[in-house]
Amino acid sequence: MPKVIIPPPYRGPTQGTGEVEVEGTTVLECLEAVDHKYPGFLAQILDGDGAVHRYVKLFQNGDVLDAGAALRTVLEPRDELEVLAAIAGG
Repeated sequence: MPKVIIPPPYRGPTQGTGEVEVEGTTVLECLEAVDHKYPGFLAQILDGDGAVHRYVKLFQNGDVLDAGAALRTVLEPRDELEVLAAIAGG
C-alpha cells in the first residue's frame, strides 16, 4: 500500500500522525483514503475546485509532481507520496 507522508502543519486532522498507509492507485485516491480515515485532511490539500492548493507541493518517492497532473499520477504499492507545505516568506 502506498504511504502518505504528512508534514506537521497538516497533521491537525490526523491527530499528529505523520505517515499513513492507504489503499489507492492514484494520488487522488490515496489522499481521499487519508481523508476517509481523518476527515478534514483533504480540504487542506485541495481548493474548492478540486485542484491542489497553490501552496501545496506533492512528491512521489522524492520527485516533485507537476501540479496540473499530480492527482492523476499512478502510485505503486511501495511508493511514498509526500505532502509538503510550501511556505512563502520574505
